[in-house]
Amino acid sequence: MYPGTFAETMPNKPAAIMAGTGEILTYSELDARSNQLAQLLYAAGLRRGDHVAIFMENNLRYFECYWAAIRSGLYFTTINSFLQPDETAYILKDSGARALFSSAAMAERVTSVPALVPDVEILLSVGGGVDGFEDFDAAIDRFPASRLDRQPRGEAMLYSSGTTGRPKGVKRQLIDAEIDDPAAIGGAALLLTALFGVDGDAIYLSPAPLYHSAPLAFTTATQGQGATAVVMERFDAAQALSHIDRYKVTHSQWVPTMFSRMLKLPEAERSGYDWSSHKVAIHAAAPCPMEVKRQMFDLWGPIIYEYYAGTELNGFVFCTPQQWLDHPGTVGQSILGTIHVCDEAGNELPNGEAGTIYFERDEMSFEYHNDPAQTRGAQHPQFPTWSSLGDVGYLDDDGFLYLTDRKAFMIIAGGVNIYPQEIEDCLIMHPKVADVAVFGVPNADLGEEVKAVVQPEVGCEPGAALATELMAYAGEHLARYKAPRSVDFLDELPRLPTGKLYKRILRDDYWRRTDTTVG
Repeated sequence: MYPGTFAETMPNKPAAIMAGTGEILTYSELDARSNQLAQLLYAAGLRRGDHVAIFMENNLRYFECYWAAIRSGLYFTTINSFLQPDETAYILKDSGARALFSSAAMAERVTSVPALVPDVEILLSVGGGVDGFEDFDAAIDRFPASRLDRQPRGEAMLYSSGTTGRPKGVKRQLIDAEIDDPAAIGGAALLLTALFGVDGDAIYLSPAPLYHSAPLAFTTATQGQGATAVVMERFDAAQALSHIDRYKVTHSQWVPTMFSRMLKLPEAERSGYDWSSHKVAIHAAAPCPMEVKRQMFDLWGPIIYEYYAGTELNGFVFCTPQQWLDHPGTVGQSILGTIHVCDEAGNELPNGEAGTIYFERDEMSFEYHNDPAQTRGAQHPQFPTWSSLGDVGYLDDDGFLYLTDRKAFMIIAGGVNIYPQEIEDCLIMHPKVADVAVFGVPNADLGEEVKAVVQPEVGCEPGAALATELMAYAGEHLARYKAPRSVDFLDELPRLPTGKLYKRILRDDYWRRTDTTVG
């Protein structure tokens, strides 16, 4: 189903609530306003298969833009709200977007974009205040709230975060169905219902930016069930815990860095709440350190479910709380696609040996827009229906998958493979570490050596003494060759609100330096 269904049966029910302000968007309002925008786009000549884009902070208009596109047969691209004008322009050009929805809050970053992408025909700004953009409300108010005669189902075409290179548009084929056709139900809706028990009574808390694939897919799939999505304007650890109590949240989704920050709150800031409504907490986007997950089980109980998948949706791995307790560290078993773990030549490896993770499907499930070379690079050397997200891991004898790191960040020191994730999982548990990135830097003898860049906890003094303490701590918990040879400090690591770290930016900076004794 879709919001139009619920606008008729329960028009005043909240489809979305902004967690901080309590502002509500009802199903009746969502249906009417997304219809008005769909009418505007149709009148401008946009038809099935055309593209629109949104460059905006979390707000209720996001959902109106999404559903207007999805009920018009359009591709809908979200743009990371932290990108600079030239990066935004690249995505608009690459996607061929004919409309851009932004906001007054983004004025500083979006004002110069139209001049860079003159082919974008429709420019709307929520709250006005952006030169060259028409006020969003004034524009849609010229159009009726009636539905288009035909409402073909559209599709999101999202871009990778660009943490390991230029962002790539993940394009899937449009399905041949109307928005209210049961065949048009998206994969996220099926997953939320079948795996996580989301139904019309659910209250779903989303603490992450809507430009990211999972928050967008799961909040809109929640609306496809007639449930309520509660969206945080931005993540704050203490507020997130209080929102579960305030809104009687039943389901939620997180990334591991959010867990770490909640656990490091003073006890007084994470106690005294009623979390009895909270039945399912979902996490993904990055592997979770085992000790962090154990402590979250202690905090919330055995309600934490995990999945591993990408925007490409070439596979889907799922793990229940009990499965994780029985197989600590796993991300689960595959429920979509057969997993193959292969070496550099594409040969399958035995269980327990780490290699590139491929998912086998009946056919290639996606392509990278305008980039056949990248599409081919994601495929297995011999089997074109096997594809990889670039992650490294291994299977155990029971078919459970374990991630070790992204292939691009593996460190090779003296011919030995070292996976930064294991070192990061160790260091993040140190009480003086708020965030950490580990990667390889040049070493004249070994080729690479292990470097840690740390964001200290508030009140902890960075410097040689803390670096020595952290290297000793790593040496106590890891094999000596894995321990960092040096530690540097930053006030804040370049991490997206989604939890993803721009490690490439850090690593490239060190590799550009000519002095190999960095540190």
